[in-house]
This record gives sequence, structure tokens and C-alpha cells, in this order.
Amino acid sequence: MNVWNLTAEKPPAPPSAAGEDDALSVSQAAELAAGALHGVPKITVLGEVTGFRGPNARSGHCYFQIKDESAALDCIVWKGTYDKRAFDLRDGLQVLFTGTFDLYKPTGKMSFKASSFTLAGEGLLRQQVAQLAERLRREGLMEPERKRRIPVFCTRVAVVTSLSGAVVNDVKRTLRRRNPLVEVICVGAKVQGEGAPAELIEGLRRAAAITPAPDCILLVRGGGSFEDLMTFNDEELARAVAACPVPVVTGIGHEPDNSICDMVSDRRCSTPTAAAESVAPEFAELVNVLDMREQRLQRSLSAITSSAAADLDGRAARLGRATSALLGRFSLAIEGYASRPCLADPAHVVDRRRAELAQTSDRFAQACDRSLERHAASLERMAPRLVGSTTGLARKRHALDLATSQL
Repeated sequence: MNVWNLTAEKPPAPPSAAGEDDALSVSQAAELAAGALHGVPKITVLGEVTGFRGPNARSGHCYFQIKDESAALDCIVWKGTYDKRAFDLRDGLQVLFTGTFDLYKPTGKMSFKASSFTLAGEGLLRQQVAQLAERLRREGLMEPERKRRIPVFCTRVAVVTSLSGAVVNDVKRTLRRRNPLVEVICVGAKVQGEGAPAELIEGLRRAAAITPAPDCILLVRGGGSFEDLMTFNDEELARAVAACPVPVVTGIGHEPDNSICDMVSDRRCSTPTAAAESVAPEFAELVNVLDMREQRLQRSLSAITSSAAADLDGRAARLGRATSALLGRFSLAIEGYASRPCLADPAHVVDRRRAELAQTSDRFAQACDRSLERHAASLERMAPRLVGSTTGLARKRHALDLATSQL
């Protein structure tokens, strides 16, 4: 674009060296330059932010430069514009700035006043990835409680990756080296470029459908730039990883950044090799683990046996003491019973009781005789009175009969 063609007036001819009357003052020159810059329409500039300072503590404005490989521009974002921002400006961001040029006449310094700005390039991609990650996080796809446990001893491992690169060979070699007993099933899919997310989704589906089912699925690829790894920031692929019926271990091979697939997978590893190592403990390590567990088991059994033996001895001692005490009480009771006369000489007791009974019988007979004698004497004394009473009763009855006949 020819800036001078957009101005309302053309620059004057250079003044002659001899005539000062035709020379412009600094103010006039600055005004001329400002007019030329004001004639430039609103444009959009792509550049990298550098030297960012802001927002200013007093004014709230932001001051910085935008640059490319061969040039730099001073840039200003007013407070009102920056307050409406969708993201924070910082050094290193690739940003599209829309605005106009201006000249600050007191210093003659040109600047670009941005009225709006948006992320561009990797910065835009990172913003989109961050927004997707936040949305999936709110849905709960990244919660630790949702993620499934990877078996400690995997015997069947499916690998979803490109079959043409070195990654698949590295993974197989690592699995064979660490544990030759692990069965490896490779499922090919593109890991970069157009159509890669769809192929990886299909690869996950095929791997999960293997019969018998694998213990886990390795979703891996080698390192690359942020843009190269954007396949693993695809929303549909991330949801497929989260929904896969078989636990998924990712090894995307880009340590500084976590892809969306890393965030929703059941286990995230930094590289494909690390992913393979995490699901296949080394054979020697397994032997050591078994040895240590055997030793712990033996110690536990020994402790349990010793404790049980001590407990049994204690119970036996308590039982012996209780038995002795009980037998002692029984012995005393038997001795007490044996000392009783009825048990020591029962015939003597019977004879004594018989003699007592005979004495009691004699005393009873004597008492009966004396009682009969007393009652007989009493009857003899009462007989005359009874005869007199009978005679008197007869007289009274005769008198009553006479009185009755006279009525």
C-alpha cells in the first residue's frame, strides 16, 4: 500500500538550500506527517507482542511493540479497549491488531493505536484449546474419580498409532524388553493432518472391540510442534477417549504441554516409551516384587503363628487354673458331705431314728390314755347335772302342753 497516495495533499517540493522562507517548521512537518498517517485507513496488523507494559497503574492504558522478523511498531491499547479483552496480552503472543496510525507531535513518535485485537496462529489455537479444556472439565471428564485403574500386570495391550513411524516399533520393543509375556496388538491410524481425529476414533473403537479384550489401550505418537499435535486436542477424539470401554493410556510425546486427550485419559505419560513402560513392569522388577511380598507374607505368617501360640498357651494356662479351682471346690464339698453322719454310718442313723420313733410312740400312747381318763372323769361329774336338766326339761314341756290345751 502506498501511504502517500491516500493523503489529501502531496508533500511539498524540497526547499532550496538558499531559501529559508520556503522551509517548514518542525511543527508544520509534524503536522504534515500526522495528516499523512491519518489518511491511512483502519488496517489489521499481524505481529508478535514484545515489551508489554500494562495496564498502566494510573491510566489503565497498555504500551508495547508488535514485531515481525524485520520491523517493529510502537502500539497503544487504550483502557476502554483493554477492559473488553477476551484474553490478556503478554510477550510472545501472535496477535491480530486492528486500528489506525497516529503521530505524537511533541516527540515525533509514530504509534499504532489498536481499537481491537484477537489471537492469531498458535496463540489462537491455545486459546481454543483452553476453552475446550474448561468446558470438558466442567462436564466432569477430567475428574480423578471418573478415571479407571490400569491393571498392574497387563497381559494384552492394544496400541493405536501410526504404523509407518518409529513410535510403534519403539513401543513394541519396550514392551518385549520389559515383559516378553505381554501380548501386543497394533491398530493403525493417522496421527496428524486432515482426517486424523476420525481415524484415531475408529482405531480406539477397533481396539476396544478386540476379543478377548485388552487390559488397556496405548494412544501414542512422537513429538512435534503445538500445531502438529492439534489432532489430540480434537473434541470428538477427546470424548471418544473418555467414553472408551477399555482404559486408555496416552503418550503424546510433548512434555511442555498437555493435550486434551492427555487430560481425559485414564493415565497420562510424557512419551510413547514411558507409556509402554507404565503398563509393563520389568520382569526383574516383578520378581523382586514377588520376593518382597513373599518375605512380607512369611513375616506375617510367623507373627500370626507366634501370636496364636502365645494366645493358646495363655488360654491353656487359664483353663488349667480354672479346672484346678473347680476340682478343689468339688473336693471340699465331697469331704463336707462325707463327714455328715447320715453318710458316714447310715445304719446307725436309722437305728437312732427308730429308737426315737419308738419313744415318741410310747409317749403318744401314754398321753392318749391320760387324756381319755380325764375326759371320762369329766363325763362322770357331768352325768348328775345332765339327768337333772333332762327332768326339768320334761316338766317344762308338760306345762307347755297344758297351756296349749287350754287355749
